[in-house]
Amino acid sequence: MNAFLEQMATGERIIAVTGHFGSGKTEFAVSLAFALAERAAADPLAERAAADPLAGIRCEERLALADLDIENPFFRSRERQDALEAAGVRVYSDPFHGRNGSELQVISAGIRAPLEDEDCRVVLDCGGDASGAMILNQFKKYFAQPHRLLCVVNPNRPGSDTVDKAVAHIRGIEQTTGLQVTGLVSNAHLIYETTAEDVLEVDTGTGEIRNLTTGDVFHAHPLPGFVQEIAQAGGLINYIKNK
Repeated sequence: MNAFLEQMATGERIIAVTGHFGSGKTEFAVSLAFALAERAAADPLAERAAADPLAGIRCEERLALADLDIENPFFRSRERQDALEAAGVRVYSDPFHGRNGSELQVISAGIRAPLEDEDCRVVLDCGGDASGAMILNQFKKYFAQPHRLLCVVNPNRPGSDTVDKAVAHIRGIEQTTGLQVTGLVSNAHLIYETTAEDVLEVDTGTGEIRNLTTGDVFHAHPLPGFVQEIAQAGGLINYIKNK
């Protein structure tokens, strides 16, 4: 997770999160925003800048989360707005800033602000499936610059419980948006049956599997070197281009 978070914090500043309905993409988007904020708060430069505002120290960039989900009202990232903004993440959603209690199927024009701001790292929480990701077409010009388009996949969900279904889902998002999915997020949870004891950290280079709750360590065969290179390149297409 540390290596992944480092990539999210130092790579492309626009991070769009898509996925199947119920895959956990909103939970992931919110968790990613919190993790980026925690990392920024721990930056020594941020501490020095706060201690001496006149020193001219440039600390970590601004952070934002844009809730673009106008399809599914069951759970949206705007519901965590107060906690996110307390952590230092500006939240953009509907014209009423998610505070009027309604489920408006609209988004605020202010969502363009973090996309225009080159010093702002922004997480875009898109709607489910290709139909939900379609909203990215309104912001196509911002994706002309380097970006990340992540797709959250839960193999325990009916719509993505086989490789063929998952691939078809990803291709649907790419065809609808005209964008290429640059990374997959495995989110194989079982909702309430998944507990903190089930969270593992895997080092693909050494094959070490660590239970983050109990501290137990297991060992498996590491991934072949070329597979790790493909993953680090952001996918097979980028790997081939780099070669």
